[in-house]
Amino acid sequence: MIDTAFVITIALMCGVTYLTRIVGYLALRNRTLSPRLRVILEAVPGCVLISVIAPYFASTDPVDLAALGITLVASIKLRFLPAIVISIASAALLRQFF
Repeated sequence: MIDTAFVITIALMCGVTYLTRIVGYLALRNRTLSPRLRVILEAVPGCVLISVIAPYFASTDPVDLAALGITLVASIKLRFLPAIVISIASAALLRQFF
């Protein structure tokens, strides 16, 4: 049986994520963005991904380091979304089997 608090937590997290997107859209919808601000906003997804991956650079666990290596190769060779999928899948599979 799924815990009610678990479902409420996920629903609230979804709501907050959606709310941040809506507020950003409403705040910037009638504004003309400068080229500099546009470049900054386009770099945000990569910055968030790096902040999630960065602690694994200091890891001594061979599984984490192998997943990190696969992630680096995928991010160099592929576009953003396939690289994320490969990195998540490789980390999950390596942790499952090792």
